[in-house]
Amino acid sequence: MTDRKHELAANLAKVEERIGAACAAAGRRREEVTLVVVTKTYPADDVRILSGLGVRHVAENRDQDAAPKAAACADLPLTWHFVGQLQTNKVRSVVGYADVVQSVDRARLVTALSKEAVRAGREVGCLLQVALDEGEGGRGGVSPAGVEELADLVAAADGLRLDGLMTVAPLTGEYAGREQAAFERLMDLSTCVRRAHPTANMVSAGMSADLEQAVAAGATHVRVGTAVLGVRPRLG
Repeated sequence: MTDRKHELAANLAKVEERIGAACAAAGRRREEVTLVVVTKTYPADDVRILSGLGVRHVAENRDQDAAPKAAACADLPLTWHFVGQLQTNKVRSVVGYADVVQSVDRARLVTALSKEAVRAGREVGCLLQVALDEGEGGRGGVSPAGVEELADLVAAADGLRLDGLMTVAPLTGEYAGREQAAFERLMDLSTCVRRAHPTANMVSAGMSADLEQAVAAGATHVRVGTAVLGVRPRLG
């Protein structure tokens, strides 16, 4: 086993232990939570190692990095998630490899994704990114008040599949420093969406620092990067 494979295996085991403990504490089965490893800034070689260690879901946030990496790993049994803010001029490229786009936040993006999915003959899963710190220099996303309207738009769009909701723990506003409360608010919104769209049951929340709170709140997917891959190198 190479040093890097040994390092990733050890980190992955620790994260799995954390998820398992969080599920046990919440009275949930481990199978209810899917680990998505965020591989941004790390090379295709690391993705290949992770696949060999049993990882099946990986995420990227920049198309210019993700597209060549996905191409280099096209032979692997992976589901690719795009989790970054997505500009419409990048949609054609992203639709070429992403199985799920977790950052759908506006009608114009839905239109662009639908057009390119149909052109490519693909069905792309979509999560609505919900902003819980809206209007305060937050991380982006649709406001809670706009979730149901945007959900209806995605559900009606050709080539797209409404899978559920996503959020990032807010840095500002009423939920700042209250990660579990933020994730519970996302779960409430998910319940509202599922009344009209019962299969939209994915809830993506929690990262390396707060995955336990996300599992406690009911998240179905956690997005973990640093805890698996290590501290990211600075982007120059």
